[in-house]
Amino acid sequence: MSLLSLIILFSLLGGVLSVLAAGLFLLFPEPVRERAIPHLVSFAIGALLGAAFLALLPHALSSTAGIDFHRLGMAVLLGLLGFFLLEKLVLWRHCHAHDCEVHTTAHGHAATGTLVLVGDGIHNLVDGVLIAAAFLQDPHLGIVTSLAVAAHEIPQEVGDFSLLLASGFSRGRALFFNVLASLTTVIGAVVAYYALEGVLDWLPYILAIAASSFIYIAVADLIPGLHKRLELRATLEQILLIGLGVTSIYWAHATLH
Repeated sequence: MSLLSLIILFSLLGGVLSVLAAGLFLLFPEPVRERAIPHLVSFAIGALLGAAFLALLPHALSSTAGIDFHRLGMAVLLGLLGFFLLEKLVLWRHCHAHDCEVHTTAHGHAATGTLVLVGDGIHNLVDGVLIAAAFLQDPHLGIVTSLAVAAHEIPQEVGDFSLLLASGFSRGRALFFNVLASLTTVIGAVVAYYALEGVLDWLPYILAIAASSFIYIAVADLIPGLHKRLELRATLEQILLIGLGVTSIYWAHATLH
């Protein structure tokens, strides 16, 4: 299978298949979903942090392209600040419930479904670029990156579905438009494949930005939600599932190599 075919296949895994998995998840009763979402989020945190610190950054640092480590650190920093700005534009925030405080207008009403879909499309487009960059550096790294993307996309898409339903979408329309928005993952990946082939020296810096994306999502978007549950049992469950997410990425990376 060609590298481009692999990129398209795993972009679909991180985008469309995550949407379909989230759509199936919505078939479960709401009390079941409410109990399961925090567990999915905890696992996603571990997967994102594991991919950032155990896969993306080590590959960027070990590049043979004569990398400038200060510039690499600057790429991570600028990536974090860039995603902060995207979040300020209400286009990046990860929500896992229909009453997400970020996707609320100043008058307290749920944001329109259009805003949710635009934000999701932009987020998925960036994911596609990061997946392609990882594959161009190393196909094994691309697979690990795609797995981390899929892990955090599922709870995000559940939240997006809830927001669309609260905005008046039927289940069928919400699924249809979410699938369309998820296809931007493939678009971003294909465009990045052709755009980055001629500038491979940039790949370590793009991997650093990918790592900053995963770190920002985990630390700024996902972890604060876990602090809403302070009881000891919930904390132990969160630590266990975060550790499981990290371990799964470590295992996948070690096995593929």
